[in-house]
Amino acid sequence: MSGPTFNVTAGAQGVLSPGTRGRNLTLLCVSALTIMSGATISASLPGIEARFADTEGAALLSRMMLTLPAIFIAGLAPVAGVIADRFGRKRLLLLSLVVFALAGSSGLMLDSLPALLVGRAVLGISVAGIMTTATALVGDFFEGAARDRYMGFQAAFVGIGGAIFLSGGGLLADIHWRGPFAIYCLAFVLLPAVLALIPEPRRTGATPVAGVKQEPPSGFVLPLVLVLLAACLHFAIFYMLPTQLPFYLKSLGITQPSRAGIAIGAGQVVGVLAALSFSRVRGRIGRMGVFALGFAALGTGYIGLGSAQSYAGILAATAITGISMGLMTPNLSASLLAIAPSALRGRLSGALIASIFAGQFVSPLASQPLVRDWGYAATFAGAGALLGALALICLVSRMLPAVRPQRQEDRA
Repeated sequence: MSGPTFNVTAGAQGVLSPGTRGRNLTLLCVSALTIMSGATISASLPGIEARFADTEGAALLSRMMLTLPAIFIAGLAPVAGVIADRFGRKRLLLLSLVVFALAGSSGLMLDSLPALLVGRAVLGISVAGIMTTATALVGDFFEGAARDRYMGFQAAFVGIGGAIFLSGGGLLADIHWRGPFAIYCLAFVLLPAVLALIPEPRRTGATPVAGVKQEPPSGFVLPLVLVLLAACLHFAIFYMLPTQLPFYLKSLGITQPSRAGIAIGAGQVVGVLAALSFSRVRGRIGRMGVFALGFAALGTGYIGLGSAQSYAGILAATAITGISMGLMTPNLSASLLAIAPSALRGRLSGALIASIFAGQFVSPLASQPLVRDWGYAATFAGAGALLGALALICLVSRMLPAVRPQRQEDRA
């Protein structure tokens, strides 16, 4: 392969070993920021729609506030991956954090729906850089079982961040719809830690890392396609939760924005517990088993949302969906990194991020016509049935070893 490969001699150390604790905690906090790319302002969507009600298409455009960053992330994550592979990770991460804070908090000042959407687009560009470099750095710093453990911690931190940011965003939205935009300024706090504690992985030119087998394209293309497809489908369906739930609650007479934030945050809390168990669960049922469990949990939660008769029922259903988020996110990343040649980690990490956010972008475009024609309850229930079918497909696929990556580190 042309281009540099990356090697970090401490890559196999424990997740919180003394020599790397600061580095790893900083990277975990950076990962937690990604939940803020869209869902933090979820509780503000009804307020944004009301504020700009005289703007043509305000109902759809207000929902696009949540998902517009996704199309820019999807389009630019592969580019960020190329930049990270060729020129290094750290500078791209630092620049992306600065842009993230400025663009994310722009909603505190901008006063037109088109201007707010531009700010969200720039936010998406920054998230492409953050997520791609963070995923590639995990591949640089960890391998084998240590990587699976770290992925579980990473998903847990994202869940903790989600619970804090979404619930906090809901409380701030009770004060004013602009309130949640202030949370993006937290990215400034992480800049000193990234500067001091995140090293640039050593570049070793075009020579492969010693002891790492460089797979031919035929060895990883099929598993790669399946991972990317699973990522896109999962997030297209999952993102119905933050984009439609606030409006669903409003239709049920639950109008406080904080109630939507708390309901979505409940799933994040359960997701933390699920993520912390990821390494053990994956060891017992395998990667395809985790995919099946993740789809099944999300489907069960959505069917519960479709049949809920009270706010307590809504909370129970969203809590169940947290099992899916806690397991699926680390499983997608770990599966990708298990099959990615080291020289392509940045680019393939970008492809995964692109698939995830392409799904997020498509979500309101696909679900809004269904909500209009069927109503919220039937749309959630129908999505739950589709997820059940996907879970069954994954169970069948688990019996087909030809489609599962079998690298040595995957068996560790």
